[in-house]
Amino acid sequence: MESELVLHNDGCHCKKVRWKVQASISVIAWKCNCFDCSMRGNVHFVVSRQRFELLGDADQFITTYIFRTHTAKHTFSKFCGITSFYTPRSNLDGIVVTLTCLDPRTLSHVEIRNFDGKNGKTSIFRVALLYNPKFIPPSSCHF
Repeated sequence: MESELVLHNDGCHCKKVRWKVQASISVIAWKCNCFDCSMRGNVHFVVSRQRFELLGDADQFITTYIFRTHTAKHTFSKFCGITSFYTPRSNLDGIVVTLTCLDPRTLSHVEIRNFDGKNGKTSIFRVALLYNPKFIPPSSCHF
């Protein structure tokens, strides 16, 4: 059964980058151990780009970091440096939302799952997870 969708509003620490996203009140968030996520302590979930909207003049306060394939767009506030959302390379139609940048009062439940991004970069399961956060890989898979 699909969880109820609600409007979540929030953004970065300095509040210059504000956004709203329509997402479930109950989310599965991913704690990834790739070098970028682990250095930032990022725990996140993915939503469809169509359900995400920057508010006001937020786009003028954003800068973008790209590396390796130049596909992912790691956006962050020019003022406080917080990455409250970004575009992942494995799901260009999605937006990754940083869990700690959401108002927790709009969530009823959060399940945090670990993801081995350090060793699973080429895994088909990585793409499946980002397109469908409820995907559970076979227990014999080590990704």
